[in-house]
Amino acid sequence: MRWHPPGYGGERRDPDRVKRDGWRDQGVLAISIDDERLSWPERELVRQLGEKLYGPRQSRADAQEP
Repeated sequence: MRWHPPGYGGERRDPDRVKRDGWRDQGVLAISIDDERLSWPERELVRQLGEKLYGPRQSRADAQEP
């Protein structure tokens, strides 16, 4: 089969390219709170926005319990 539908075979995009394409094409921004390219104030802003929109993050202990 020479033709592959999107997502089935062919060339896989790396995660940063998926994020970049999402931002450019759809205005969706995906940011890791631990991204080292961001300064502390920028990471804090991301954390505050995430908490405002989606609530506080689970602690590691909470996430591991069934």
